[in-house]
Amino acid sequence: MAKSRLFCLLVALGSVFMILFIIVYWDNVGTANLNLHTSFSKSLLPQSSAELSTAVTVPRNRFVSDVDAFLDHFLNFSTKKSEFQSTKAEKMPLRGPSSLEENVRGYDWSTKEKLEDAILDQEIIQQERKRNLLQFCGNSSFSFPTKERSFDDIPNRELDHLIVDDRHGIIYCYVPKVACTNWKRVMIVLSESLLDKKGVPYQDPLLIPREDVHNTSSHLTFNKFWRRYGKFSRHMMKIKLKKYTKFLFVRDPFVRLISAFRSKFELENEDFYRSFAVPILTRFSNRTSVPDTVGEAFSSGAMPSFSQFMQYLLDPQTEEQRPFNEHWRQVYRLCHPCQIEYDFIGKLETLSEDAALLLRQLNLESLFQFPPSYRNRTASSWEDDWYSKLPVAWRKKLYKLYEADFVLFGYPKPENLLSV
Repeated sequence: MAKSRLFCLLVALGSVFMILFIIVYWDNVGTANLNLHTSFSKSLLPQSSAELSTAVTVPRNRFVSDVDAFLDHFLNFSTKKSEFQSTKAEKMPLRGPSSLEENVRGYDWSTKEKLEDAILDQEIIQQERKRNLLQFCGNSSFSFPTKERSFDDIPNRELDHLIVDDRHGIIYCYVPKVACTNWKRVMIVLSESLLDKKGVPYQDPLLIPREDVHNTSSHLTFNKFWRRYGKFSRHMMKIKLKKYTKFLFVRDPFVRLISAFRSKFELENEDFYRSFAVPILTRFSNRTSVPDTVGEAFSSGAMPSFSQFMQYLLDPQTEEQRPFNEHWRQVYRLCHPCQIEYDFIGKLETLSEDAALLLRQLNLESLFQFPPSYRNRTASSWEDDWYSKLPVAWRKKLYKLYEADFVLFGYPKPENLLSV
């Protein structure tokens, strides 16, 4: 009888162990990079019993739960985030078929910048950007909604912009209208999450169709973790946030709004027309009727104006009905910079330099040459022309609405637009 009970106990313990082992090993959750299609680098594996002992030694923090410690023990078996190496030697320029917007905007491949000196400068600038963020997220008197909440307080639905690449230990928080289409393409190639028509993972980012790039099924994001890991989902997120390289790209908030307007209301987009243009025209135009389709709206000149778009953003009723769309939602609400300690903060204004530095820091510079800006990208110099026609009172309210993004990411207050 005793032997039978002991056997049952061993079976039960073995089952629990195997479940946890499968979560960590088979489902490819950590820096172990155990994909069947991924080759190991010998330099990344423990070479001796001493190294193995060091590799699996996990610092214990009295605030870390037993489950965290157990999972951390497994994930520490492999590599540190700084040890990820690219496996291809040849650069692949990011070229390929493009969408309507990319055809309209176009990439500027005409110049090849010398980035070596710029990269050295950008390393210093990176430290300044992170210091600025730390300062205003810390004990600064500057306050804004959600500043004081913890990572555990963030609803799961608000973690949908954090894309995870387990193969290289990278987390990217994408911000629409900040080069996110091409960064998403890069993440798809790195994680091998999408196959081309031949059934093999894409290797050239710009060959990935735009509709697939923005399809949520193409990416593993934090908000999907609960489906995989259930009650372990937050533990997994915290371990990855601790071990992976986390980055985001930002942009002057007022210029980003211009870009969003141009992209969604100056190009024919049926979905955005029905979801946003129709409500804007209904609430803020003098029209007695609104065209049924975007084609009819363009033909009759019935699309929303920039002024009407601003009214829509400033009207409290807008967010009472539903949260801002991601294309004009504030960055601090998309990426939670006071709850997540980002390792790299890029800016669209210095995209070429920042992208080159980031790929170098990730040891991926031999894989990709990130594409340059669009030829007619929305520029900061347009700000005065677009906003000067708005009442000063609107501009001040708009600044207040996006003030946190200005302050946290070091963009100067546009005093010339806010003065009477």
